[in-house]
Amino acid sequence: MACLKLGSKSEVFHLDGQTWLCSTGLPSDVIVEVGETSFHLHKFPLLSRSGLLEDIIGELPSEDENKCSLELHDIPGGAKAFLLVAKFCYGVRLELNALNVVVVRCAAEYLRMNEEYGEGNLIMQTEEFLNEILGNWTDSIKVLETCEEVSPHAEELHIVSRCINSLAMTASADPSLFSWPMSGKGTVQSPDGVGFWNGIGTTSKPHPINEDWWFEEVSFLKFPFYKRLIRAVEAGGMNLEKVAGSIMYYARKHLSLLGRQSCFLNGNRAAPASTVSASSDADQRNLLEDIVELLPDQKGVTPANFLLRLLRTSMLLHASPSCRENLEERVGAQLEQAALEDLLIPNMGYSVETLYDIDCVQRILDHFMLMDRDSVDYSSNSIVDEGQLSDGSQALTRMTVVAHLVDGYLAEVSPDVNLKLQKFQSLASLIPEYARPLDDGLYRAIDIYLKAHPWLTDSEKEQICRLVNCQKLSLEASTHAAQNERLPLRIIVQVLFFEQLRLRTSVAGWFFVSENLENSQNLSGNLPLVRNEVPVQAGTRRGLERVVAVDDMKERVSELEKECLSMKQEIEKLVKTKGSWNSFLKKFGLRLKPKSVKKPSKLSCNGSEELPTSIGPLMNGKENFENKELRD
Repeated sequence: MACLKLGSKSEVFHLDGQTWLCSTGLPSDVIVEVGETSFHLHKFPLLSRSGLLEDIIGELPSEDENKCSLELHDIPGGAKAFLLVAKFCYGVRLELNALNVVVVRCAAEYLRMNEEYGEGNLIMQTEEFLNEILGNWTDSIKVLETCEEVSPHAEELHIVSRCINSLAMTASADPSLFSWPMSGKGTVQSPDGVGFWNGIGTTSKPHPINEDWWFEEVSFLKFPFYKRLIRAVEAGGMNLEKVAGSIMYYARKHLSLLGRQSCFLNGNRAAPASTVSASSDADQRNLLEDIVELLPDQKGVTPANFLLRLLRTSMLLHASPSCRENLEERVGAQLEQAALEDLLIPNMGYSVETLYDIDCVQRILDHFMLMDRDSVDYSSNSIVDEGQLSDGSQALTRMTVVAHLVDGYLAEVSPDVNLKLQKFQSLASLIPEYARPLDDGLYRAIDIYLKAHPWLTDSEKEQICRLVNCQKLSLEASTHAAQNERLPLRIIVQVLFFEQLRLRTSVAGWFFVSENLENSQNLSGNLPLVRNEVPVQAGTRRGLERVVAVDDMKERVSELEKECLSMKQEIEKLVKTKGSWNSFLKKFGLRLKPKSVKKPSKLSCNGSEELPTSIGPLMNGKENFENKELRD
């Protein structure tokens, strides 16, 4: 740390209780009171350096000339600063450094210690020293920290702004251009890889300096100074991601509740053990609101998971509604970046109905939909497959990611017995149908909800199941749904019906491809091409294999058609008599055994659109889907 020594005399001041005495051999003729401390000094050294003291002593009555008393309770820096000033006036050795130069400079200005009262007076000496040390990062930090003690006076003398400008310029520059120690490192590296510490050379490798080297040191500043520094680096053109990184570091350091993850184990709410006293809750709340306002507005600059943690903390501290709304809008603008665990915000309301704050997530999703409504046509009901998504617009991809996130969130909150059906439907229906390439995630959430709410009526079950498009269920989900006793029978029939349609399309496409292959082989055989005997024999052998495969498939299709017709008749009887699904499975118990048939495994009957032909694979599919749920 840089320092400046003023004066040459040895120490002549000594403390006696609350009184400073000057042992010059002459009796004191003036007493200066500063707070509870008294200084027994002499008029001449003070009058020769201070314009204020000259005026005050000159206005005293003549009878008080021999022994006068002054009060300087308003001097910046108090008794500590006046002691340094008095030493300067007496020519006693005085050491200026980054920790005391601000209070001495402000006290000198207060006492009017300019060049009119002696060449090289204290104002000029402190100004020159300030100009010297403000080019150093570490000293500038220390100077700015001491400005808080004499903030109004330091502001008037532009010391604060000079410190902030110096720090902002250094933080925005390339750290490799500087040679002084930064981030608490006391070693300066030479180009030869030799480190110097206190003038002693040591062989060492230079440590690379990261772009966030300044985050920690500025985090010790009080927020008003830190805020001005951030505004200065923003105005200087610093990358906004680095600005947001510094703010995040500052928030984690000063917001004690920010890093705490709320405990929700086995569905039980754990009361947060606050580390902040009730008296400081208001300070923490004000600081959080100020930090939220300081964050850059640009989308994607601040990570969504950090914004969600800020939102959770704002609820714990009961921040203002405008602060929470601001955070919800920021999260909604980049919801596709959020993680499921960050969305599980505990319900902090006084009238707690559900375990998690579902209304908050719905507001976030509303903001997301509002911002994306111009980029995608939400009136479209077309089904988008995965191939289209890979070539589609970025907005559609974002919507698909959010749809997957919402389905996962619904699956997590569904076990809550207090979750109302209308709230579940409201959240699930916010996602447009085209945003889900598959409805497996939504089906899984609905299945969990039905399991946790067995008291729902049949009409309510059908109402919630309408959210799922049975045509967009995977084979695994379809086979699980076909045997799910929690689903209404109407939904099960729809699942089987659409699976049969999918199978018919697949088989028809397979036959079309096979016929084209046969035709192409016949045409190629008639062409007068000169080929070797071995390739011709190989081609004939492959052709025979395809013919055999086609014959086997035709035989299998015939069997499936018979099974399809039989099962259709049984289901029609079942629907008419309103029998249970279990009785239906018992009737077809012989078909529950899995068959070693390659996909496609179902085929439509001759006639109109029919139901699947065999439910053997459905049993295996149900087990696979339930195992997948356990893995998830």
